[in-house]
Amino acid sequence: MASSGNFLLVFALATLIFVVAAWDVGTRITLDQHGIRNSSIKALIATASASGYDKGASTVEFVKENYSSSQMTNELDGADQPNNSSSDSREAGLSIEKICYDKCENIASISVQTTEESVQLLGTSAKPTRRRLEEVKREKRDKRAVNPGQQDDEVIIKPENAAVERSKAVDSAFLGKYSIWRREFDSESSDSTVRLIRDQMIMARVYSSIAKSKNKLGLYLELLRQLKESQRALGDASTDSEIRHSVSQRIKEMGQFLIKARDQLFECKAVTRDLRSMLQSADEQVRGLKKQSTFLSQLVAKTIPNGIHCLSMRLSIDYYLLPPEKRKFPRSENLENPNLYHYALFSDNVLAASVVVNSTIMNAKDPQKHVFHLVTDKLNFGAMNMWFLLNPPGEATIHVENVDDFKWLNSSYCPVLRQLESSAMKEYYFRANHPTTISAGSSNLKYRNPKYLSMLNHLRFYLPEVYPKLDKILFLDDDIVVQKDLTGLWSVDLKGNVNGAVETCGESFHRFDKYLNFSNPHISQNFDPNACGWAYGMNLFDLKVWKKKDITGIYHKWQTLNANRSLWKLGTLPPGLITFYGLTYPLNKSWHVLGLGYNPSIDPAKIKKAAVIHYNGNMKPWLELAMARYRPYWSKYITYNDPYVQTCKLTSVYSQS
Repeated sequence: MASSGNFLLVFALATLIFVVAAWDVGTRITLDQHGIRNSSIKALIATASASGYDKGASTVEFVKENYSSSQMTNELDGADQPNNSSSDSREAGLSIEKICYDKCENIASISVQTTEESVQLLGTSAKPTRRRLEEVKREKRDKRAVNPGQQDDEVIIKPENAAVERSKAVDSAFLGKYSIWRREFDSESSDSTVRLIRDQMIMARVYSSIAKSKNKLGLYLELLRQLKESQRALGDASTDSEIRHSVSQRIKEMGQFLIKARDQLFECKAVTRDLRSMLQSADEQVRGLKKQSTFLSQLVAKTIPNGIHCLSMRLSIDYYLLPPEKRKFPRSENLENPNLYHYALFSDNVLAASVVVNSTIMNAKDPQKHVFHLVTDKLNFGAMNMWFLLNPPGEATIHVENVDDFKWLNSSYCPVLRQLESSAMKEYYFRANHPTTISAGSSNLKYRNPKYLSMLNHLRFYLPEVYPKLDKILFLDDDIVVQKDLTGLWSVDLKGNVNGAVETCGESFHRFDKYLNFSNPHISQNFDPNACGWAYGMNLFDLKVWKKKDITGIYHKWQTLNANRSLWKLGTLPPGLITFYGLTYPLNKSWHVLGLGYNPSIDPAKIKKAAVIHYNGNMKPWLELAMARYRPYWSKYITYNDPYVQTCKLTSVYSQS
């Protein structure tokens, strides 16, 4: 038994020696397979084998205790690898613990297998030893399964703290990338330097392109060289922690060279001067184009389309071919009857006047009670008569007059005619030294309109003289459309005022200060600049009160004061505001909706509700520049079956709208 026990003891020692040797050889083979031949790491493994390190701890713990992370990495730096790239070294450094851990497991397995084989040779006497080895193996496995991360705090914390301190002291891009405890990772702007380098590189590319285009090859080549240097310094870095500290010098050099390149490529003072010159030139061009636009829009707005001119000419020819007895309108006895509804319409546009009359009669409840007083000029007198002789307004009464037949309307009585005959006014309108270009001298183009030379425009201030037997009259412009019966206006109480009109003022527009010159004491001392303006186009005038207040005399007074146009520019609305100041009664806005000649955004509901819609502005419905959305309200009252309308091709122009 004693000899048998000695034999077993000797055999166990031999087995242990064999296991340790096998572990050492296996570890060396594995390290060689990973390209790790450094003697220090191999010595570490050998030391672990020879020292009989605590059997309850893993080889990984031994490595952590004896080697810091920085030392391990430094050992990897010197490894003789087939590919000496930093990525391979890092992979080797990161996997060293796994290698050792796996090798220890393999060796433990070999040790158990070898021991089991030896015990089998000894027979049944070796069973207790085998059971003990199996229990040890099971305990280790269970321990790892229950809490694989549980390790001694002192063993873990000490090496990590030491590694942190060493990593802070080492100036290495490699270490900076993998030392996750470095403070650079705490910064919110961790890529500010990288972005600065990239911005410099972008600017360098731009400057190099400009330098090449300006044939500055020396500067171009130097920019390319600087660009390559910055690219080399940046590498593949995406955060500041991945670039070397020496890159700050590269940034400084690149910045200085970019300043130099800018000074060579651009003369800032010259560029500023050129830009100011270009801005001034562009501003002058814009002003010129605006003047041209104003001129052309006024020109288009005041010209007569070919179709309407054709209509007027053909009607005039045929009218003067009529015998005198066929030129008279019926029901002339109604012209001075104050109990009927009288309208005043002053126009030189046959088609526009026909739409006003047609729309009024078609929407009237009692057409036979309506009387239309039309006044036109000598040129259109025949055409206007011929049209309404051929197209009478049903049972309504109509009468056409020529403004030139009003002999009382002369320069001795009317200040406007007197001013139009003056040399100053002729110089203003007809002077020979007018600018030859349409963009020059066009600030008053609106007021150099031919309509301001026509007494048709100023005749509205002489209504009692034109219609002395009437008490009330409704004045209508020729660019309106009547959509409802208007007889209700005659029952409106004007509260002793002369003029019933729809006000047009808003919070800060269409008030007196827009139309009158309040720097003139005649205006500033007699009128409120914030007084509300109103619109011509549909106005109910009480001619009895007119005569009592001597409205025409007031008009003459202010028109005389404005001989030099210092109180207002030419036109009829400013003198109307002055003449009827304090004598205008505001009508409900639904009676008269304005803006269809310039405003594209009028509410359709307001248009539909309005009794009268007004195409005030340049976009008259009979012109090509009329707004298509508003034209149908006007064009539906054209008499398309009239032979003159068809001959002048007006049907094809307006029936499609």
